[in-house]
Amino acid sequence: QVHLEESGGGSVQSGASLRLSCAVSGRSLNRYHMGWFRQAPGKEREFVASLNWSENDGYYSDSVKGRFTISRDSSKNTMYLQMNNLKPEDTAVYSCAAKRTFPPGQQYDVWGQGTQVTVSS
Repeated sequence: QVHLEESGGGSVQSGASLRLSCAVSGRSLNRYHMGWFRQAPGKEREFVASLNWSENDGYYSDSVKGRFTISRDSSKNTMYLQMNNLKPEDTAVYSCAAKRTFPPGQQYDVWGQGTQVTVSS
């Protein structure tokens, strides 16, 4: 089992950048797919981006593609979400999550506590 802890949230102006970090502890991280999700007040949680820890690839929602970059540093056991050109609609609590890559069809079952990102116009 892994444990996740986010940091790096804050309040910024529209157009600014922030980098979120997700510290990951646990074993066999190469067996996990990791993701970032966000939930704005009154809205359902939505997928933002994800990667396979073993490949450091990246998958993005259309709403953040081209502005956000997901990555991981295996030497630091940390996953990042670099957020550029932030917009007020990016305001939400951002959480990192993990799921095993095998067997197929696993759900995200490990979550961090979340970090608030607020973007003002």
